[in-house]
Amino acid sequence: MSDGPAVPSDDVFPDSGSVAIERHWHEECGVFGIFPHPDASHLTYLGLHALQHRGQESAGIVTTDGERLRSRLAMGLVQDVFDGNTLDELKGHGAIGHVRYSTTGSSTPDNIQPFFGNYAGGHIALAHNGNLINADQLKHELEARGALFRGTSDTEVILYLAIQSKQSSATDRIIEALGQVKGAYSLVVMTDESLIAVRDPHGFRPLVLGKVKDAYVVASETCAFRLVDADYVREVEPGEVIEITRDGLKSYFPWGKSTPTARCIFEYVYFARPDSLIYQRNVYVVRREMGRILAREAPVAADVIVPVPDSGVPAAIGFSEVSGIPYQTGLIRSHYVGRTFIEPRDSIRNFGVRLKLSPVHEVLRGQRVVVVDDSIVRGTTSRKLVHLFRKAGAVEVHMRISSPPTIGSCYYGVDTPNREELIASKQSVDEIRDYLGADSLAYLSLDGMRDAAGNHDGYCDACFTGRYPVAVGEPSVAQLPLFTSHPELPVAPP
Repeated sequence: MSDGPAVPSDDVFPDSGSVAIERHWHEECGVFGIFPHPDASHLTYLGLHALQHRGQESAGIVTTDGERLRSRLAMGLVQDVFDGNTLDELKGHGAIGHVRYSTTGSSTPDNIQPFFGNYAGGHIALAHNGNLINADQLKHELEARGALFRGTSDTEVILYLAIQSKQSSATDRIIEALGQVKGAYSLVVMTDESLIAVRDPHGFRPLVLGKVKDAYVVASETCAFRLVDADYVREVEPGEVIEITRDGLKSYFPWGKSTPTARCIFEYVYFARPDSLIYQRNVYVVRREMGRILAREAPVAADVIVPVPDSGVPAAIGFSEVSGIPYQTGLIRSHYVGRTFIEPRDSIRNFGVRLKLSPVHEVLRGQRVVVVDDSIVRGTTSRKLVHLFRKAGAVEVHMRISSPPTIGSCYYGVDTPNREELIASKQSVDEIRDYLGADSLAYLSLDGMRDAAGNHDGYCDACFTGRYPVAVGEPSVAQLPLFTSHPELPVAPP
């Protein structure tokens, strides 16, 4: 078995010690909004805490009391940005919040969301999960008209488009602004006396609607509802604009309902929390089914199944159920590793991996091990894991991946490597196996992933297929003519 090529210098665990520990898929952003509720800031804090897995770079909350906006925005984790005194100062009956991992724009305080400003009718604030693929063009046009941008985030483009709109109502300003953008967006927008939620016509990123007493809640995932004791109502539908005021909820479909949906299937693979409902299916159940199908597609004689925690756990359980091979916790993950660390002065091989994941020698020694992970990006982390398993005494190491080979970058709100950095875009499965130093390697098939998700249609799987629903240079689906009357629709049943 070949050792494969040398680990590239652009490694997942650089030597500097002053950057992120791992370059993997990064979980876009998380948004939360509530209106009207007397304890809006505290509930938004809890909602953001539940969505922390979607972004650990910065956090922000903006509230309204009907007359003014109050904000707290800072780099860091939710629990570090906010405390009891801060939340008490964020007075108001409406609030929106955001946790960020940068997709467009650099990691600076100027890019912390929500963004907010003034327009002729009052105040407006917004937070965004997604990515606009024509943001640079729009930004240049806005700057030519006098706009001064605070940061480099594409989200700020939406704010300026809304502020410069000639429409009278905030909802129509948002609709007009979004009619000019192209890409993915799940938005929460707050005005002095309303909360607006919008999902792009393709429905790339998730967005859900809930209720806590008389207040409505909007969030990226349903896991945020449980922490604030909110009841799940339904998904915000692709292309839907929801306006929430003290008088209740109104629903509009200003771009119609004919656009094919392209919901991100990687939410099931990696991004979402296992206890969330995504696209009306429980994430844990889908991931376990991915493992079950993988076991049927790629069986292997082995003694123990070991997941790469945390996202590999449900698939490993499913693999074990079908294969009959015992499931064991053979890797312990440290949950206290921040985005920076101090390396020892002397070089320690695989330091970064060992800092985050520690093998249980008693589980692995003398065993034929099946390692189940959700995906392989560059391959360098998996290569180091195989080395750790062998050093811990495993006699065979078989890699099983509960998604297809990743061959394309994402342009719709996920921070992914360039295509040429993705190992599966340029090497065969056998070549990847040799590079990892594994005894065998198998991926879940595309059909198997779709079967686990429960539907072969309506998903964006461009990172696995290279087929992009909205490519750069194409007309945006959001640039369809608006329906001049916005029919009010009732809330759909759960």
